[in-house]
Formats: sequence, C-alpha cells, structure tokens
Amino acid sequence: MQDNFWTDQDKAKEILRKKSRMENTVLQWRNRTTALNDLDTLISLAVEEKDPSLLEEIAAEVRLVEDVVRDYELKMMLRREEDAMNAIVSIHAGAGGTESQDWAEMLLRMYLRWAEKRNFKTEIIDCQPGDEAGIKSVSFTLEGEYAYGYIKAEIGIHRLVRISPFDANARRHTSFASVFVYPEVEDDIVIEIDENDLRIDTYRSTGAGGQHVNKTDSAVRITHLPTGIVVQCQNERSQHKNKAMAMKYLRSRLYERKLQEKNEKLDEIHKTKKDIAWGSQIRSYVLHPYKMVKDHRTNVEVGNAARVLDGDIDEFINACLIMNASQ
Repeated sequence: MQDNFWTDQDKAKEILRKKSRMENTVLQWRNRTTALNDLDTLISLAVEEKDPSLLEEIAAEVRLVEDVVRDYELKMMLRREEDAMNAIVSIHAGAGGTESQDWAEMLLRMYLRWAEKRNFKTEIIDCQPGDEAGIKSVSFTLEGEYAYGYIKAEIGIHRLVRISPFDANARRHTSFASVFVYPEVEDDIVIEIDENDLRIDTYRSTGAGGQHVNKTDSAVRITHLPTGIVVQCQNERSQHKNKAMAMKYLRSRLYERKLQEKNEKLDEIHKTKKDIAWGSQIRSYVLHPYKMVKDHRTNVEVGNAARVLDGDIDEFINACLIMNASQ
C-alpha cells in the first residue's frame, strides 16, 4: 500500500470497496468449486451404495449451484462501466391525486424491501409528502454490488389497478407512477459544473422528519440553468450536508445525460426514458378483479401480487436483463 494512500480518503474507500467486491467474487467461485467437488463425491457415494436417500440432498445442492451460476450469468450481462455503480432512484406520482400518491408510496416500500433482501443500503434524500396520503415524489440512494445494473430494469411507468381505499363507493381505480434511475457518479469521474450555471435555493424542510428539521431553511434545491435539471435534498439537519448530497445528485443526472449523448443509438436507458408516457407502462399490478403482476416488455406474469409488492421483483429484473442482452 502506498504511503499516501489515505491522503484522499474518499478515493481510498472506493478502492477498498472495489477490492472487497473482487475478493468476494473470487471467494464465491472458490466456494462453488469446493461445492461441486463435494457434489461429485456425493454422487459417486450414492451410486456405489445405491442409496436413494442421498438423491434429495444432491438435488438441493444442484439447485444451489444453478442459482449461483444464473446470478453470475446475469452479472456478465452488466458490462457497462455504470452498471457496477451505486444508484439514485426517483419515484414520481402520476395524475390522479391521492390515488397515485398512495401508489408511489407503495412502490417505494416495494423497492426498499427488495433492497433489504439483497443487502443493499438505502437512504432517502428527498421526499415530498402527498396532500392527504402517500407521496408526490421521493428520491433515495441505493448502495450495493451492481446496484445500478439491476435497478435500471425498473425505469418506466408502473400501473396499478385496484379498488380504491379512498373511494367511499369502493370503485375500481387505475393509478400511475414513474420510476427514474441514475448511476451515482464516483469521485474519479470528472463532470464539469460551472458554479455560474447554478441557482441554489434554500427552504424549510417538509414532511415527517422530526420537528428539528423544520426550524431552519436547511433544505437545498439546485437548478442547473443550461439543462433545466432540478435536484433537491432535505434529509439532513445541516444545510451544508444537504447541498453536498444535492450536488452529488446533480452530478449523477449530468453523467446520465452524458451517457445518453455518447450512446444515443445503443443506450437502453435513453430508449426507455424516451418512450415513457402515460399509457406506455412497463408493468401492470392488478389487485382487482383478479390478482396478477405482468411485465409488458418480457410478458413475465406473477399471480402472487402481494409477494411482488413485498419486494420479490428479481424475476422481472432478471428477465429484462436477459432480454436486453439478447437484443
């Protein structure tokens, strides 16, 4: 290790994260190699002793190996530089007032539960509460191995059909919410931002964050004048910390814009966002008159809608990654 390794602590931490990720990959392959050797021995033992009771144990080991291989096959599809990055996810309620705002909050819960199951770290950086229930919009960071590579499959319009809990006549309602995902830009990627191109506004935080956040104008909103991109952060008590997080969010937005310009014909992010419009949803979640979740890009259907809304969305993400790779 170089003597000046810790001079730039952020860069040093990023290098150690990459080192840890590589070591974890090597360790998992070694473990799987050991498991395959043990499985080979177990199969030989079952054949020699003609013991059918070992078949169930062998089948369980085979399924485990298949899951690991399938996971690595998916990671092989995440070959772009940005795929290995952390992500910033934004959810926005569509037209429809309380219905769509409640749906946006349901989507937030779904993604937070999914992240928890994958051992991804999350942090909400901005949340605009709904007028009566739910949220108008929310942005959160997603930190973990290939976080952006996986969650980018969720970019698009999500449609919910259900009996409204807010309708006294118990009528069926259709709600929409949009999901946008941006790669969280690492410090070694240069994104030039001219301070003269920024308008920085401060305001008082809103929503459930404790009374202390509402006593000062600690929330920060930054507008990038040349592009019209607006970002904001209000999750910290300190205006300085909120400004730093908002700048990080802005760099991510500008980086994604740079990616689109560089790969205009090939970048599926650009294609997906260009196609986003009400009525062109990527997935429908139906809770009435039957229960079903269907992805309109891959035609994957799941009958257990409650399981999906509880964060079990890997089947949809994996199918989308495979489809994109084949194209």
